[in-house]
Amino acid sequence: MSAYQEYFNPDHQLLRDSVRRFVEREILPFVAEWEEAESFPRELYAKAGAAGILGIGYPEEFGGSYAGDLFAKVAVSEELMRCGSGGLVAGLGSLDIGLPPVVKWAKPALRERIVPQVLSGERIMALAVTEPSGGSDVASLKTRAVRDGDFYRVTGSKTFITSGVRADYYTVAVRTGGEGFGGVSLLLIEKGTPGFSVGRSLKKMGWWASDTAELFFDDCRVPVDNLIGAENMGFAGIMANFQSERLSLAIMANMTSQLALEEALKWAREREAFGKPIGKFQVLKHRLAEMATQLEVSREFTYRQGAKMAAGKSVIKEISMAKNFATDVSDRITYDATQILGGMGFMRESLVERLYRDNRILSIGGGSREIMNEIISKQMGL
Repeated sequence: MSAYQEYFNPDHQLLRDSVRRFVEREILPFVAEWEEAESFPRELYAKAGAAGILGIGYPEEFGGSYAGDLFAKVAVSEELMRCGSGGLVAGLGSLDIGLPPVVKWAKPALRERIVPQVLSGERIMALAVTEPSGGSDVASLKTRAVRDGDFYRVTGSKTFITSGVRADYYTVAVRTGGEGFGGVSLLLIEKGTPGFSVGRSLKKMGWWASDTAELFFDDCRVPVDNLIGAENMGFAGIMANFQSERLSLAIMANMTSQLALEEALKWAREREAFGKPIGKFQVLKHRLAEMATQLEVSREFTYRQGAKMAAGKSVIKEISMAKNFATDVSDRITYDATQILGGMGFMRESLVERLYRDNRILSIGGGSREIMNEIISKQMGL
């Protein structure tokens, strides 16, 4: 049995085929234009919702499907990445980091109102944790929410928020208690709430097609019923969410490597120098062999951690390792692919050029490489 067959079943293959057709029809013909425009149409959310893509992995009662089937989600993520735009995938998929806490811990009335709208693509969801004063140090966040009767008064700011400009709903990490992780809560804050404003769309090295924004809260009044989970228990929810996010980033890194390798192989077969295809030169043959080997190892290790997560096992250490390893590999493969393509690899018309730029965020987002090593070392008892 191949590794692929071990993790994916025939239903997953049908799902892959459906998503691949969606990408070929609705994204690939326009993706270069959207990248240059640094945006993609809001209507794409509704199209993805209607196709059932946004609902994969969520409960049927809210309009989802394949609830609890982690590898269905993996299959969808991999096929979406075949559009070649990490920014588009991140923007379209921002619900997957903003919505899970709502599904798991929000009050029923809030959950029943919000979740179906997001899964249908009618509304857009974002997660707001990172602040100007610090990113990975979540336990030290400063955005303050003070209880005032039936409301919280929220003051502070967030930055680097994916889908921050166009989102309708935000899962926001706030400080409701004392210092440290024990004083953190999650609130659902809706666009249009008095005191809440969205700043400029931030310019980025990569992920051009995703909107990334600053958020500002100036005595913003949020209903107490919008509390997600128990007060001062938000840190555990954020950390649980991070495990899935890190798996997703490892998958994105592996698909970035896959696309870059495919482009390098195609170029090596077609490009000629000194009377023969450049792929016939030993130095490039061996480099491509090493690229393929690294990718296979990374993908298998990532899948294995996904299987453990699906079985309910704790993989705090291993998923951090998987993210670091996958992003190290994608760093190497996108670099090597650019080198193999030479001047063409430096051109904006080249997919490899975009992959090279987009790749750089993967070892930073969802917890930086350095934070991953800190987690790994702590899990080792150091």
